[in-house]
Amino acid sequence: MVFLDSENDSSSASQSASRHSNVNNKVIDLEDSSANGILRHKALQCANLYEYLITLPEDVIDTLFSYPIICLAVYRDLPDIGKHYVMRVLFVEQPVPQAVIASWVGQEYSKEHTEVVEVLSKLKVWQEASIPGGLPAWALNITFKKNLKVAIFGGGSSWGCNPNMEADTKARDVEYLDKYAMERWECVLHYMVGSQQQEGISADAVRILLHAGLMKRDDDDGSPVITRDGFQFLLLDTPAQVWYFMLQYLDTVYARGMDLAQCLAFLFQLSFSILGKDYSTEGLSESLLTFLQHLREFGLVYQRKRKGGKFYPTRLALNMTRQKGKSEISSQEGFVIVESNYRVYAYTDSNLKVALIGLFTELLYRFPNMCVGTLTRDSVCMALRSGITSEQIIRFLTLHAHSLLVAKGGPVIPPTISDQIRLWEKERDRFNFTEGILYSQFLSHSDFSVLRDYASEQNCLIWHCDKRRTMVVTKQGHDDVKKFWKKHSKGPISNC
Repeated sequence: MVFLDSENDSSSASQSASRHSNVNNKVIDLEDSSANGILRHKALQCANLYEYLITLPEDVIDTLFSYPIICLAVYRDLPDIGKHYVMRVLFVEQPVPQAVIASWVGQEYSKEHTEVVEVLSKLKVWQEASIPGGLPAWALNITFKKNLKVAIFGGGSSWGCNPNMEADTKARDVEYLDKYAMERWECVLHYMVGSQQQEGISADAVRILLHAGLMKRDDDDGSPVITRDGFQFLLLDTPAQVWYFMLQYLDTVYARGMDLAQCLAFLFQLSFSILGKDYSTEGLSESLLTFLQHLREFGLVYQRKRKGGKFYPTRLALNMTRQKGKSEISSQEGFVIVESNYRVYAYTDSNLKVALIGLFTELLYRFPNMCVGTLTRDSVCMALRSGITSEQIIRFLTLHAHSLLVAKGGPVIPPTISDQIRLWEKERDRFNFTEGILYSQFLSHSDFSVLRDYASEQNCLIWHCDKRRTMVVTKQGHDDVKKFWKKHSKGPISNC
């Protein structure tokens, strides 16, 4: 019997591939293999508010709940059944039996009830308690309960309002704020794709991109280059991009000497503000004033002068935590038409949008106000190797579909196109590469059967063929199988 070590063969299957953008930008190698030899593409994880809060320590969550605005934001983000539960027990001064709460929904919603209970427990919104008789009950977090009442009743100190503040003689309307916000945010995206149509971004913003893993220092000259996660980030809708970027920023607040609870409370205060209304900076601490300047650079607030004493929240700040559906900004920017012949027409003069289209299409023509590309197997597979998924491509084309297509109703992308993009992705999932040891040339079928059954019992059998008396076991299980064969076989054994 011959043992064939397939380590060298399997390693050749894990070759790296690089994706080249349609603009002048360096791109690092993006394809890698996992430790067990199986190639997998990990999607960019963009956590929502719930997923972010449960990662924080319990004492930090208690501190966050001391801010009424955060309690209101958590309540707003709860599932409908969760809001119902919280509101019904908010004014009850004693724990409520769990059986009573479960009876508030029908049996057909028992699964949703279980999920909501888990969400409220992980968020520390309520905790288990006992009542006379030993019955299990739920009791709202005291801090959350107190400050949610303050938020609902409109209590507490006012925010951003100075009765002595003079009216802004150069007030900005909503249209101006929308344009300003997108110009500032697109500067970050321009920097990522290496477009020349940019004003540049600060070194602090670059550090956040590096910290988030959206860009990486090039091994040759140390310049920032886009990564696989960066490509996926570009195809997210704008509110998801801003929220993900700010989560990465919040990871660095302690290193900046800022308070996480204060910064998060300020962000949610912005999300509840009124678009087009100016707010005063009076009463803000030095760290929050620094935070405000960072938000100004990213386009979340507009401030004419650094020490002007007034600022305007933009739509980016208002839509940041509302990721259910399109943002109002992006919904007005439909510019893409996809035809059933795989042609993609993008009516835009933005280098950034052309670069995004070029991530997964083969660009054919470029005119002053439009570009034409085609979806090919090679162009889509190059995007897939960059880490972009088929669903992200389809979502991007749907999100930015031309207003004329949306007005007609029906699918904005021909079904044949969306199906073909998914099929091209599935082609890449036909093979899984796993390191293993090949066993062959058994002298008898009984010897083969004994060793095959033993390997199967040890959960290390990868593949076998009874007709050819051949099997493959995992590299980790090779030593055990080999010892078993030496112990139970009378014939010699060879290893090569």
